[in-house]
Amino acid sequence: MSVQSVWDSSYGHPVPWRTSFEAMPVFELLERTARRLPKAPCIDFLGRTFTYARVAALVDRAAEGFRRLGVAKGVKVGLFLPNCPQYVVAYYAAMKAGGTVVNFSPLYTAEELASQVEDSETDIMVCLDVAQLYPTIARVLETTRLTTLVVGNLAEALPRGKALLYRMFKRRERSRFALDAAHVTFKSLLAHGPIAAAPAIDPHEDIALLQYTGGTTGTPTGAILSHANLSANAQQVDSIDPQRDAEDRILGALPLFHVFANTCVLNRTVLHGGEMVLLPKFELGPALRTIHRRRITAVPGVPTMYQAFLDHPDIAKYDLSSIRICISGGAPMPAELKARFEAKTGAAVVEGYGLTESSGVVSVNPYEGVAKDGSIGQPLPGTDVVLVDKDDPTQRATPGESGEITVSGPQVMRGYWNKPAETANVFVDGRLRTGDVGMIDADGYLYVVDRLKDMIVVGGFKVFPSQLEEHLYRHPAVKEALVIGIADAYLGERPKAFVTLQPDADVDAAALLVWLNGHVGKHERAVAVEIRDSLPKTMIGKLSRKELVAEEKARAAGLNAA
Repeated sequence: MSVQSVWDSSYGHPVPWRTSFEAMPVFELLERTARRLPKAPCIDFLGRTFTYARVAALVDRAAEGFRRLGVAKGVKVGLFLPNCPQYVVAYYAAMKAGGTVVNFSPLYTAEELASQVEDSETDIMVCLDVAQLYPTIARVLETTRLTTLVVGNLAEALPRGKALLYRMFKRRERSRFALDAAHVTFKSLLAHGPIAAAPAIDPHEDIALLQYTGGTTGTPTGAILSHANLSANAQQVDSIDPQRDAEDRILGALPLFHVFANTCVLNRTVLHGGEMVLLPKFELGPALRTIHRRRITAVPGVPTMYQAFLDHPDIAKYDLSSIRICISGGAPMPAELKARFEAKTGAAVVEGYGLTESSGVVSVNPYEGVAKDGSIGQPLPGTDVVLVDKDDPTQRATPGESGEITVSGPQVMRGYWNKPAETANVFVDGRLRTGDVGMIDADGYLYVVDRLKDMIVVGGFKVFPSQLEEHLYRHPAVKEALVIGIADAYLGERPKAFVTLQPDADVDAAALLVWLNGHVGKHERAVAVEIRDSLPKTMIGKLSRKELVAEEKARAAGLNAA
């Protein structure tokens, strides 16, 4: 079964939807808007505003600085940064100099960073001199192929008053480093005029970004995203907004080094001419105060982020009425959570779907009109989705039945970095295999049933963890839920559930197990429910099963050894 983009006026959108998008260098998104809206605010960082003209000028100068450091086509520039103006400038500048950006998570250990540096062939890394980051990347500099660290100072991006206070009272939070052949300050990167000889960029052939993912391969792998991939996905996401002339002030709390925020917060907003209100990291109090103070109109996030907002004891003190739209991604949005958040804020919460290999976004529910709970919406304009047989991806799934989601469109990656075998395996008939199992209803709305690799096989029967989690979320005491498969001597595997509870919930694990097993088929029944204070999450707040799987394997190994 397949579905093409079906966005049209019947879904509440009285505008013509585009199906083709201009392939352009990613930095052109910024330059075009700077010419069109030079005085418009581009970035708000903790109270300091940078206009589009200012950001574009900084990018021009940083591009020349990168060129003088040897950045050209084929050279990788790593960004080991939180959300800050230096990230935005370095991102577009490295690409304008002809280089390829490689995102590195500030949460990585030195060992994880070193592995990705070597695999991606990164030579230059941009970081900050903050104590939480610099010592880690300095160790990586000593042990890997890295040749240069471009080190920024957070105070240089702050408003004058805050910068003074930062320099006076945050000295212990900064790391000292010697200015030598391996170190360049971010300030010196900007000490030149506009780039003298910017190389010509082929949007389809030149690599803009290597974005690492565990995604469909299970191990960190670099997805090759061209300029055309990223610029198209920004245009696709921008094109579905029916209120194109409305205020556009987006909360940048999701990390820009993650592909979701890279497209939805950074590139889409810059293309549109909106304002990014950046926070160095997601903290509940500052995020609520920022929404209230800056009259934020869009809040992209993951379900756990919206749950955290609702759990804040003082949420009633903040005016959240300015929020127009929230795009939820990364994990299924429980219907009850969606309803509660919409009732509290008056904002529309639309669920979307994407992956690193698709530059961030594949589908989303309409901002206005019919948005179906539990659905990941409809494919973006220019995007086709085909369901294929779960056992034989060369065959299409039987109409009305679930199948693996495959995707084609201008946002789909070129392949995996230096991994031809994995690249060949992840494409079928030119479409990207997502590893997700989905359904398509009669209206063309997509639903994710589960991931192929997460599927639990119980005595030959296939059990999808997300279906059990959906039942658990219906219990009023359950706040979060994850289900994994654990080894069973007789059936091969059995489901086990892990949950956190709502405040003041009065239920124990045994009662939850009885309740869950009374709502599912015999082969789906869980062997246990474990109540925890918290569940593991990824760097963007998405619930993560892999830590629980590792714990259970270690526990089983210990029992067997005993």
